[in-house]
Amino acid sequence: MQDDLPEDSKLTRTKRAWAAAGKFLTGREARPEADRLPPGQHLVTDWPVLDLGVEPEVPLATWQLRVTGFAANPLTLTWEQFNALPQHTSRSDIHCVTTWSRYDNDWQGVPVRALLDLVQPLPMAEFVMLTSHDGYTTNLPLEDFASEEAILATHWQGQPLTRAHGGPMRLVVPHLYFWKSAKWLKSIELIGADRAGFWEKNGYHMYGDPWREQRYTDD
Repeated sequence: MQDDLPEDSKLTRTKRAWAAAGKFLTGREARPEADRLPPGQHLVTDWPVLDLGVEPEVPLATWQLRVTGFAANPLTLTWEQFNALPQHTSRSDIHCVTTWSRYDNDWQGVPVRALLDLVQPLPMAEFVMLTSHDGYTTNLPLEDFASEEAILATHWQGQPLTRAHGGPMRLVVPHLYFWKSAKWLKSIELIGADRAGFWEKNGYHMYGDPWREQRYTDD
């Protein structure tokens, strides 16, 4: 729940101000099939760390992933059970709403579709609400959560994900701004009507398409 979030941070205050001012907007649209770098973005070779001021420690012995809501088979997985699911490797670019992009990230983990095959979303499930171990939340259409490239990643560039980058497991949905790819993922709720998550309640777009520059609420 958002009530469990850490106290307001400099990052939170700054990003709210950016949303209010429409900072970084270029007004240009691009197409992912033609433009690898979305409008208003710049390339980096490192991987900047952004969070709400808390990097939760999640011991593997007690780690769990819960899937609830409109599902024929809601479930709770331990770390061992999660890693027994089909594994996948993929390469994708990532695009942060704070304007940096990083090309050619190699991921390893469980494809979202493999998890959904177990859970069996019901027909009324149209969106997901994601909750992280730091209390962070974000929303996605189920169709985007289930996209072919979406992965529940445990490794990056051949190494286990570090705590700073969302380890032991984070979501990666590369075709949306990276705030939608929740770190330290704890639970997935299949819902019928869209609901705003943390940044969506703080001036950021409900969908977040980088090529349409959907950074803020009214973009």
